[in-house]
Amino acid sequence: MARTSSIAAALPGLFRFVRAFWPYIRQHKMLLGGSFVALLAQVGFRLLEPWPLKFVFDRLISPPAGEEVDNQLVWLTLMAGAVVVVALLRAVTSYASTIGMALVGNRVLTAVRADLYHHMQRLSLSYHDSTRTGDLTIRVIGDIGMLKDVTVTAVLPLIANALILVGMLSVTFWLNWQLALLAASVLPLFLIRSIRLSKRISQVSRKQRQREGAVAATAAEAISAIRTVQALSLEDTFGNQFARQNNRSQAESVRAKRLEARLERSVDVLTACGSALVLWYGVRLVLQGALTAGELLVFLSYLKSSYRPIQSYAKYTGRLAKASAAGERVLDVFERTPDIKDTAGAIDAPPFLGEIAFRNVSFGYDPQHPVLRNISFTIQPGQTVALIGPSGHGKSTIASLLLRLYDPTDGGIEIDGRDIRSYKVESLRRQMSVVMQETLLFAASVRDNIAYGRPDSTAADIVAAARLANAHLFIGDLPHGYETVLGERGTTLSGGQRQRLSIARAAVRQAPILVLDEPTTGLDEANEQSVINALKRLSEHTTTVLVTHDLAFASRADYILYIENGEIVERGTHASLIDAGGRYARLSAVHTTTHDRRNEYVASD
Repeated sequence: MARTSSIAAALPGLFRFVRAFWPYIRQHKMLLGGSFVALLAQVGFRLLEPWPLKFVFDRLISPPAGEEVDNQLVWLTLMAGAVVVVALLRAVTSYASTIGMALVGNRVLTAVRADLYHHMQRLSLSYHDSTRTGDLTIRVIGDIGMLKDVTVTAVLPLIANALILVGMLSVTFWLNWQLALLAASVLPLFLIRSIRLSKRISQVSRKQRQREGAVAATAAEAISAIRTVQALSLEDTFGNQFARQNNRSQAESVRAKRLEARLERSVDVLTACGSALVLWYGVRLVLQGALTAGELLVFLSYLKSSYRPIQSYAKYTGRLAKASAAGERVLDVFERTPDIKDTAGAIDAPPFLGEIAFRNVSFGYDPQHPVLRNISFTIQPGQTVALIGPSGHGKSTIASLLLRLYDPTDGGIEIDGRDIRSYKVESLRRQMSVVMQETLLFAASVRDNIAYGRPDSTAADIVAAARLANAHLFIGDLPHGYETVLGERGTTLSGGQRQRLSIARAAVRQAPILVLDEPTTGLDEANEQSVINALKRLSEHTTTVLVTHDLAFASRADYILYIENGEIVERGTHASLIDAGGRYARLSAVHTTTHDRRNEYVASD
């Protein structure tokens, strides 16, 4: 976005935000219109406020010779009442306009926050892999919150004051153009000062929002990995890193406050100079008889109101600059388009039979460094295929491509003879169950964590899935059974228990395709066997893609693919690969020897 230093462009991020989300605003056009009418009425009543005083001074206190008003006490009472009535009407219209516009702002930004969150969830993994979680959280919570706050406390008062400024200046020129010119003589100095400082305030405020995002990201990373941090005694290391980021944010905040204070005090001095000039020249006109005392009083009252928007602008410059930066950060997320999205003409996937075919698939997270090269294989419905090979050589990438978390660089993936890109993404993934190496549970009840696999599942479905996953018994031992609320990421459970709940979540989905990505890694022998038994039941009658280093588990598969350097170097059944004496056979021999030694060690212990 272009950066300009003019006052007219002082709110570039907010104006851009308004343009981008005008469809949201338009939904509340009746409320917005009514609020604007109330705002205009408020301005009108403010313009009327000084006139009762003019009448009192010019007609009651110092009337022209021979023009005394009869019933002065009655007129004085009426003018005093008029002051109260006008103030009351202005207060009512001000309340109506403020509340109405605040409701519009809050409703619009609440809808924007919801859509931002949904959009962020649909952005590709490549975006999330390169963006810090804490910074994204600040954009959803902090930046939208900043826009909400500034909309109510700064933007709406500025709109009102801008209208008041136009009205007041018009009336002052009508009352006395010489005094109006004197009052306006300080405006060029204000413009020069404002242009210089506003640009610097905006730059510092943008840096501060970035620093706050970095602070949040640093805190989120350390807190999410608190077990590792404490286990490695890294509290001081991460504490110092957080302190550095926090101090940088504080330094930018102080710089912004200093600039704001300089602008505010400059405006105070300039408005005082303008008022002094008007007072000096106005009193001379009164003494000369060219102006009445009441007219001068009205003029000074209007002048005070005319200067108020300028003072408000100086007061809110820093907050408006922060809101501008917040708006830019929010729009930056909205303008990101998902790499994985429904193609033109995509259809809802029909119920799958489960035939999977990779046809000459190549892929690289970085186009210059391919992870998979010309991968081709076919899985028949109901078959289990195991992917074996060294870590980091592309096995999990195959699973990610099948789930369409990424799209192949070359080649294509078919299910039941049709390219998966021709299906709508949601309908494709809805027919796949997944059990990952890193088991992620949510801070919700056990029942909810299982039901996330299929939100419309019944209580009976959930219990049946838990039984299939060998989880029903330990769930019954929890304090509140299925209603037990788990800690964040399921940290209140053991690794085996978390994995069995993950299997239950996959089971309740009842999908025809099952993806298992290292589901037994990190489990002890007892838990591993329990998980494997559960997975065997889960994979019955489903097409299963199994990524594993456990050759004993893989040997039960109908077919095995040995992946190395992004290529399939061996394929076949467990028996045929052992007979071939290749890489798989050598790995199996090493695995068997290691397993035997471990058993000997356990027995001797």
